[in-house]
Amino acid sequence: MKKEKLNIVLIVSDDHGREALGCYGNKKIKTPNLDRLAEDGVRFTNAFCTAATCAGSRSVILTGVQNHTNGTYGHTHGRNHFSCFDNVVTLPKLLNDSGYRTACIGKKHYAPVSLFPFMTDLGDPQNNPSERDDVKMADSCRTFISDKDPRSFFLYYCSHNPHRDARVFEKHPCKPNRFGNPDQAFPNDVERSYSDDEVEVPSFLPDSPESRAEIAQYYQSISRLDRGIGCLTGILKETGKYENTLIIYISDNGSAFPASKTTLYDPGMNLPCIVKSPIHKNKGKTTDALVTWADLTPTILDFAGAKTEPSKFFGKSFKRVIDRESPLDWRDEIYASHTFHEITNYYPMRVVRSKKFKFIWNIASPLTYPSASDIW
Repeated sequence: MKKEKLNIVLIVSDDHGREALGCYGNKKIKTPNLDRLAEDGVRFTNAFCTAATCAGSRSVILTGVQNHTNGTYGHTHGRNHFSCFDNVVTLPKLLNDSGYRTACIGKKHYAPVSLFPFMTDLGDPQNNPSERDDVKMADSCRTFISDKDPRSFFLYYCSHNPHRDARVFEKHPCKPNRFGNPDQAFPNDVERSYSDDEVEVPSFLPDSPESRAEIAQYYQSISRLDRGIGCLTGILKETGKYENTLIIYISDNGSAFPASKTTLYDPGMNLPCIVKSPIHKNKGKTTDALVTWADLTPTILDFAGAKTEPSKFFGKSFKRVIDRESPLDWRDEIYASHTFHEITNYYPMRVVRSKKFKFIWNIASPLTYPSASDIW
């Protein structure tokens, strides 16, 4: 009898820094569902995006190729028009070829769409900035997950939370961004709000009324994201699919605050990565293996048993180190490259780092060569 392949769910949040997650040490924010996922799996402490901008990062996640090589130097939407080169082969294409049924839901931010041939597009229930209903988005996956099709599935689940939106909280004297938080709770959901005094201000931000007001809204958005993930894992359990499903949780880049998103300083690129694997024994543990989002495509293909050419990817599968606390026979360094956010936001940075050392080169500096001030 042929062994059943694993189902695979890749969850990508939008601008969620690891400083705002219970299982990564924040005692103020409420993220019980992500914390439970970490208890059922392994938490990476040295996981990094390779470009701290939404589209650039997602292009790496779905190709295993650095964004400056796949062509997506910055955003794909509006006037920006960055996109993958026509010869790039993507994760959904490779999984389709390997016999998986594939689906995407939520934020895409990749181009051209033709290179990302998900068999089922479940839409984008959160496309309107005032419709960040994660529970509704998770429930929209129910039919796809419960389908009687004998093939295993891959679900690419991308919330818009906790990305900023175009609104501010007018009733607050600091008028913080709303981060997608609704005026009233969505149907079948209960909002978890936070007072300004309740939050934990990270070390890279000033402890000011303005920071606290923004962080309180940011936390509320993350808690809603967490409830959606709870609904999604609940559906997997109800349908008997949870135990045979690989679940990976990451964020595309760090929080939308200074020294974080659009920079390659730690808050922008050292991100949450939780892996719940049915075939690994360690539960509730951590690993300090250095991994990047360039590793995700080869790792998922490895779990899927797909035939691949490792030389095609900049990353490599981290399947063999998931349940090893501090693997010595893994890589010693990782690389990252950030160039654009929008076409008018030119922030060129390059990074090479190990577990102990990091070298950050701000290329737009007046200096033409790295100086001591670029090492942070």
